[in-house]
Amino acid sequence: MMYWNDHGMNGWGLGLMTFSMLLFLGLIIFGVVLLVRHLDGSPQQHPSGRPTPPPPERPAPEQLLAERLARGEIDADDYHQRLEALRTGAGRPPAGRPS
Repeated sequence: MMYWNDHGMNGWGLGLMTFSMLLFLGLIIFGVVLLVRHLDGSPQQHPSGRPTPPPPERPAPEQLLAERLARGEIDADDYHQRLEALRTGAGRPPAGRPS
């Protein structure tokens, strides 16, 4: 009985199959690590390794109004009138209708 190995796996085929399987598994592991990091919920890291600072908070409307008074953009009467409108909600458009 003659044994011909013309179509069987040789050394190059076995090496290529091993390399491609390791590459595939590496990509799967890399994807899982990225997914876990993304879904972690901890603060994101800057590429340099330092945590990114949180975005600056917007000042309250009353604080903005006080700053405008301090800069002289509005007078005291206008300040009190606008402050009262802010606190009572006067001057707001009715709900459901865009302004």
